[in-house]
Amino acid sequence: MTDDASQPTVSTDTTQINHWRSIFTLVVFVIANITVLFPSHIHIPVPIILYGAFIRSLVRLRVIPAREHYDRRAHYDRRKTNLSSISENGSDGSDGNRVKRYVARVKEFLENSLVWFRFPVNFVTGPLIAVLFLLAIGAIGREEVAGGIAGSDNIVPYDILLFFFSLAYIAISIDASGLIRYLAFKVLQLGGKVGHRLFFFLYAFFFGLGSFIGNDPIILSGTAFLAYMTRVSSNIVHPRAWIHTQFAVANIASAILVSSNPTNLVLAGAFKIKFIDYTRDMVVPVVITAILLFPILLYVVFANESLIPSSITMHELDAEVMARKPVNPNIPYGRGTAGEEEKQNANNDEAGQQLSLEEIMNPFLDKIGAAFGGFIMAATLITILVVNEVRSSKNQETRVYYVTLPAATVMLIFDVGWGWIHREETRKIARDGRRQVAEARAAEEAKRKETQLSIEMGVFERTSDHATSLVGMPEVHDTNSGDSLDEKDSHGNLHHSIGNSTTTSAPPTPRLERTTTGSQSLRNVDSSAKYSDRPQTPPPREPIRPSESMPNEELLTNNQIHSLERERASPEMQSPTSQKRTDTQSAERLEEGGRNDAKDMVVLERRESATGREIKPTTLVSVTEDAFEWLQDTFPTVMAVFVHLPLALLPFAFEMFILVQGLVTNGWVPVFAYGWYHWVNKTGTIGAIGGMGFLSVILCNFAGTNIGTTILLSRVIQAWEQIYTNNQQMLSDRKKWATIYAMALGVNYGAFSIAFSASLAGLLWRDILSRKHIRVRGLEFARVNLPIISAAMVIGSAVLVGEVYLFRSDN
Repeated sequence: MTDDASQPTVSTDTTQINHWRSIFTLVVFVIANITVLFPSHIHIPVPIILYGAFIRSLVRLRVIPAREHYDRRAHYDRRKTNLSSISENGSDGSDGNRVKRYVARVKEFLENSLVWFRFPVNFVTGPLIAVLFLLAIGAIGREEVAGGIAGSDNIVPYDILLFFFSLAYIAISIDASGLIRYLAFKVLQLGGKVGHRLFFFLYAFFFGLGSFIGNDPIILSGTAFLAYMTRVSSNIVHPRAWIHTQFAVANIASAILVSSNPTNLVLAGAFKIKFIDYTRDMVVPVVITAILLFPILLYVVFANESLIPSSITMHELDAEVMARKPVNPNIPYGRGTAGEEEKQNANNDEAGQQLSLEEIMNPFLDKIGAAFGGFIMAATLITILVVNEVRSSKNQETRVYYVTLPAATVMLIFDVGWGWIHREETRKIARDGRRQVAEARAAEEAKRKETQLSIEMGVFERTSDHATSLVGMPEVHDTNSGDSLDEKDSHGNLHHSIGNSTTTSAPPTPRLERTTTGSQSLRNVDSSAKYSDRPQTPPPREPIRPSESMPNEELLTNNQIHSLERERASPEMQSPTSQKRTDTQSAERLEEGGRNDAKDMVVLERRESATGREIKPTTLVSVTEDAFEWLQDTFPTVMAVFVHLPLALLPFAFEMFILVQGLVTNGWVPVFAYGWYHWVNKTGTIGAIGGMGFLSVILCNFAGTNIGTTILLSRVIQAWEQIYTNNQQMLSDRKKWATIYAMALGVNYGAFSIAFSASLAGLLWRDILSRKHIRVRGLEFARVNLPIISAAMVIGSAVLVGEVYLFRSDN
């Protein structure tokens, strides 16, 4: 371990905590961490006049298209109707009803004059609001903001974040090449159908790979792989054992290398630990934890045949499917309709299992991209260790992002160049996939509309009473044009109509209006019409004309058109002898015509949506969408990496650095340090390891994830060291490093403890499982992880106790 280097003076003044600014700082810090643990929304009212003016301005400036008018008046009109009914019900003049009317009118005014927006309060916005509030009241100032960004006391936030994000790009690029999923598939083949052996192989695989590239890539690909694998197994009842084990072992493995987790970067920077020394001191507790935890998981925590069966029965994949060339999953719509089918068949065992089986048994692998990414990652890690060792031996500060940033740039240039070389292939795959999905959705929508129109037009099984069928026929109108549907409008759009709308003796006829949203409703169009005893005859109909928006083969043939024209001839031109026969035949043909017209309408709508695309003005939103789509099609790997980068960590980390710096300058960190000082003096080395291990795990869940916990505890330990210096006391080497490495174990292991928000990896893990239709509730997460984190911390702490007593002196 490195010798004690000269540390900058850390403030240990606790007199400021009685000031109101200091009290506000602590309260706001606690509230900010509560928002991280329990994200919510704040409803913000905005006057509808200002909202409308703002939206119209955006439309006129062509920032958003007109269709993006989030017009909420219909919503308020519905509420207004409900409120009006309340007022009408309370119109008897009693005091209680007057109050009801008054309250209803107030609600009506508020709801029709305000638009309510849901502002998210989460791990990004919560700390940001806290920082802005403290700045507004003067509790923190320029010093705290500068310290939280540029750094202080050996903790340099921008250096840590640049290092982490540049290395994360390389790791996620390797994952995007398909390497992790392909290796998991090979491990699956190696494990075979023996359940316990496969469980061990996957456990060792995730641990080994996670110690090299960190936990995020393991969670990105490993979680999806296990979700598919457990789904296609007929005798794994629940994936709980596999997914929780993978999450735990990925976070355990991330404690070995400094580069594997941003918490390790904060800790190593705060105490000037050489990267090679950190790995040397952490590898033994972590590896022994992984070794001893496996039998506990297999035979104690998940000792259930339905979770980890002795023999796993996998569904077989057809040889034809295995022979297909796997498609790059980073290409949008690369799987065509398979992606849509997977969502629709989430609860369909047979269809869903077939798609999941294809996903894991025929994985995509970009061999060149994986090889190049692996080489860059290995070269980067080796270079970091060498540079850090050399500069630390000379007592010089190491800016690790000097190494990782150029390496990530090289990886980015390779990904861009590789994507550009294969742009024609990827664009074709994306284009074909979009077309398949669009056609499938159009066909499904057309089928739904055809069924709905047939029902609403009264096309049912024919009964003996044809006159009743005629009376029940609805009339179809388009509210957009206001014209009869059997006529062409001024724009040449063809419409159809069915039923009698001109005979005054007809009963009230329901009309089917087609609104702009595609919804249909039946309405009474002639409430003044009277019933008549005269026989009902079909009205004259215009001949159906071919439309340019539809191919001829999908329209009526010429013979059918002439036949219909003859049928629609005026009744006065027919002889009395044939009138009865004509009525009966017309009723039969009209019923059949209803079916044909329903189909014609659906075909027309389908053709208009497919070929008659509406020309819309170019806006900033449309340009951005088109540019993003073009980038996805041309550079799928680059865009996949940027989408999966934990960019939310950037503002969150800076905000937590600033808030903790505020605790330092307002005297709270020294208070915590004095508490730790008294605890260690009474409990010694074992108490330091046990207390710091427990404290760090608990704070991961309540102090802004494991990153916020590491920032806070690092400041506390720095102040704790300064207390010994101020008191001219000797802090033993054993106590110091026992405390630091107990915190390192706790902030890494604490990710799988009580709450998802104990780490950003936990939030990512939950979201991936949710997309794969696996719901893990918060209570279940805590219940399953409690024995795992308890066993892991007991093992790791016990090994650490032995290590510090063997290799650390009490001087």
